[in-house]
Amino acid sequence: MDTTVNKTPYLMISILFIGAFVSFLNNSLLNVALPSIMVDLGIENYSTVQWLATGYMLVSGVLIPASAFLITRFSNRYLFITAMAIFTLGTAFAAFAPNFGVLLAGRMVQAAGSSVMGPLLMNIMLVSFPRKQRGTAMGVFGMVMIAAPAIGPTLSGYIVEYHNWRLLFEMILPLAVISLALAIWKFRNVMDQNKEATLDYASLVLSCLGFGGLLYGVSNASADGWNDPVVIATLIVGGIALILFIVRQLRLDKPLLDLRPYKYPMFTLASIIMVVNAVAMFSGMILTPAYVQDVRGISPMHSGLMLLPGAIIMAIMSPITGRLFDKFGPRMLAFVGLTVTGISTWMLAHLQIDSSYTYIVVVYSLRMFGMSMVMMPIMTNGLNQLPTSLNPHGTAINNTAQQVSGAIGTAVMVTIMNSVATAEGENLMQGVDPASLTEASMATMSQQALLSGIQYSFYVALVINIVALILSFFIKRVDTSDKNVQKIEKEEDGAVKPAIT
Repeated sequence: MDTTVNKTPYLMISILFIGAFVSFLNNSLLNVALPSIMVDLGIENYSTVQWLATGYMLVSGVLIPASAFLITRFSNRYLFITAMAIFTLGTAFAAFAPNFGVLLAGRMVQAAGSSVMGPLLMNIMLVSFPRKQRGTAMGVFGMVMIAAPAIGPTLSGYIVEYHNWRLLFEMILPLAVISLALAIWKFRNVMDQNKEATLDYASLVLSCLGFGGLLYGVSNASADGWNDPVVIATLIVGGIALILFIVRQLRLDKPLLDLRPYKYPMFTLASIIMVVNAVAMFSGMILTPAYVQDVRGISPMHSGLMLLPGAIIMAIMSPITGRLFDKFGPRMLAFVGLTVTGISTWMLAHLQIDSSYTYIVVVYSLRMFGMSMVMMPIMTNGLNQLPTSLNPHGTAINNTAQQVSGAIGTAVMVTIMNSVATAEGENLMQGVDPASLTEASMATMSQQALLSGIQYSFYVALVINIVALILSFFIKRVDTSDKNVQKIEKEEDGAVKPAIT
């Protein structure tokens, strides 16, 4: 039967929420501050300081697949306290870093601690609430997962403009300490653990090479180009290692990342839709600021403020969407959400150099409203079809897929934007004497070329969105009745197929 605790551990979940919020916030907090860090620490090359963001993403990406083993092998109390302690230590290193090397090391340590936060919290939510109530519970989790990284750039822009960048870490440090202290005091175990679980080191190495190679390759492709030898080499190594990793997982009796969740049709469909949707969502989060800052010339702080209403709407809608999922199921929410997202993406594809401030805020907020109705309901419906023992692996698969697809989607969209902008710039310069152009006219032509690239990229995002919309018609609601939940828990050997309605 479904594994749940007799009494929902609200206090423990609240402690987890604090830790998860801090780690998710930290994920996007530093991007706006990179130019200030360059000046303060005397870094001359932007590609060097970019490692503060790239390195964090890489460490998280390679460790998330191992989260399934960690959650299965160790108690959730021990795992959270250890992860929070590592994150707190990394935050302290970064806050008081005397040079770039220590700052980068602090960010890497932070990532090692935070990588398990999301999967751990999601698994505790899954076992703490009956399947009939998971939509509401996961909606609240989605509010934290969405709100924290969305608020990050706005908060970072304000702090960088009026304070020193170190405040970004000094602000997080006491929150991390409080979360750690509360965990030591009140955290209890609510999940079963398998003390006999062993770590397959070959799988861990292949996982690091595979996901690390892909993430590193695509993160550098947008800046260095897809023809760069280093990019090509890392993508090839990553691709081969990932194939070997998948083959090994299918052959092992106790794999590092169990791929059996993919034999459940609703989980597989949910995973595909989330990957497609993540590409469209993350690319939009890159293209919109590029338009606001580079085409419209709005400062980072004010551009962050423009995007903040959309983040707030997405956070508010997440728990509401969760309750709607429990009542109506995922298909209606996915259809409405993807339709709204598609319409708003089309509107963003028609941005002009003089588009009004209000237009940008309203359309971007509308897009975030649509996105809020898609991710968590679809993910929850897919996880509802899994037996409890496969929850850690299902959540690890989802988190890894989103991380990799978001990075790949962002890199591809930026590449498309740059390629179209370059071609448009060459077209605008045909038959024009460069000597006759003033500095103002050159700037206008550059803005027009970049705008063309952004518009074209949004059209590509629209096509991707339509693919997700078509797939949503095949979603079926997983039956969460007590009788079927018992069947799901017996589905380990594939003898019983869980019902869908």
